[in-house]
Amino acid sequence: MLGAVGRYAISIAFPADSIFPFATLIANLVGCFLLSFLMHLKIIKKRLSPAIFTALTVGLIGAFTTFSTLSLETISLWSEIPILAIGYVFISVIAGLACCFLGLKLAYRLERSSV
Repeated sequence: MLGAVGRYAISIAFPADSIFPFATLIANLVGCFLLSFLMHLKIIKKRLSPAIFTALTVGLIGAFTTFSTLSLETISLWSEIPILAIGYVFISVIAGLACCFLGLKLAYRLERSSV
């Protein structure tokens, strides 16, 4: 529920005034970073029970991000401006992978500095 509230807050901060779905893109990119960061931060995994860790990653971040909205917005964009739909998918995937990579790198850097 908190993840959905966070996503709603982003949609308020970035209202759908334009045709491009900035709120969903931002939520998904932040979610990619956070999920990768938490999944690779061993300190967190050691201190939290598996149930709490799963609730945090799959539950909270899973509710924060949204593949179904990305898909629906892509179809909607395709009907109006197909090239924008292609760009949206491309940006979502490439930037999402980049955010995952940055989350992983930050987690590894924090692990090394805490040793």
